[in-house]
Amino acid sequence: MKTILVPIDFSENAAQAIAAAKVIASKTDAELVFLHAYQPYITDISLPVTVNTMPVYKELEESYKAQLEEHVVLARQEGFKTEGIWETGGIHDAIIKNAEDLLADLIVVGRTGKGSFMDKLIGSAATSIALEAPCPVLVIPPQVINIDFRRIVYATQLEYEEMNNLREVATLARLLGARLTFIKISSLEQPNIQSDQQYIEQMTSGLGIPASDIVIHKGGGVEEGIKKHCKEVNADLLIVSTRERGFLEQLIINPSITKKLVVETNIPLLVYHI
Repeated sequence: MKTILVPIDFSENAAQAIAAAKVIASKTDAELVFLHAYQPYITDISLPVTVNTMPVYKELEESYKAQLEEHVVLARQEGFKTEGIWETGGIHDAIIKNAEDLLADLIVVGRTGKGSFMDKLIGSAATSIALEAPCPVLVIPPQVINIDFRRIVYATQLEYEEMNNLREVATLARLLGARLTFIKISSLEQPNIQSDQQYIEQMTSGLGIPASDIVIHKGGGVEEGIKKHCKEVNADLLIVSTRERGFLEQLIINPSITKKLVVETNIPLLVYHI
């Protein structure tokens, strides 16, 4: 891992994302890139403009630039390779663009909201980033207090080609010094396409993963089963792999579990793409 992109808005959620990124960078020697996308003030011609309006927004812009530089300086003082990027415009487009330009290996974002009704209805800002980014995305929920990746659970469907992702996940777990285990929730929400045993044999023989580290729970909802398992084993990081679904598949199968987990999980969620 060479580059970690961390979008920041100087909120508590951003501070948690920075803390998580530093934990990973300290173990992987990756460079931290802090990104702030500033939304410039646009005059509304329907509202009266006072002589004091523009100086206030100019001061706010300069304040944000100063805070971005403070984060860069502090991280360098702590021994991290760090740079800051200032963008103007929408945060989503800025993140995707810079992740592509930097060939980022990971994006770390802080999730706003606490899984409220509106979050569930329209999703969070982190959702679209997690699903559309060109690299894995680590989402840090607001409930997380202490960032520590010691027990990692990878939720697998044991259906699709995940071997490349599994290799990356296994390497990351080793670098973090974390215990990595796997969970599949066998449910009607995600019907079997191929034999679980066939896929398990690929994992054990190809990656040296002990079969005892792969747990299959039958019955119940997938999302609820994953959450319950993570709680039972005291997981501090959940990993999923997501993929694009065809129109017909979206009608037949439950909407993406990943979208729900991004909004509702209480532990950090790392999203890979198939």
